[in-house]
Amino acid sequence: MSEKPRTRVPEGEYLCARIRRAEQALMAHHEAALRRYGLAMTQYMVLLTLSRQDGMSGAKLAKSCGVTQQTMGSVLATLQTKGLIHREPSAVHAKVLIVALTKKGAVVLEQAYGEVLVLEQAFADVFTVKEHRAFGELLDRATDELIRQTR
Repeated sequence: MSEKPRTRVPEGEYLCARIRRAEQALMAHHEAALRRYGLAMTQYMVLLTLSRQDGMSGAKLAKSCGVTQQTMGSVLATLQTKGLIHREPSAVHAKVLIVALTKKGAVVLEQAYGEVLVLEQAFADVFTVKEHRAFGELLDRATDELIRQTR
């Protein structure tokens, strides 16, 4: 019987695994609230992104939301069917569709955002102001390093 390979990093210190676990908990946390509005997390992120910068291509939305263009195509089709977005050809590139929020999309987003904001505030309240700031800075630094390593 062979021995299991050992790692130099103690199991409790696998930062990437801990971050992934936190991400999964965050997704479940938010999706529970978003489900009431018929939204998945990626759909919510699309609506939120469009509320900040209306008139984006699917490729730009995919990059902003951290999904593939193929996944974004499916997400946008669903949002369009629900009447939350509309797409029209770009004035610059005929093959590119520009995505924008509809009035219904803006209303649904505002309702969902209000509920997500309550959840996020309750989560933030677990930390002191100093801890919150430090946690954000550490997450930003970790994210920047991971991005740097994948280039």
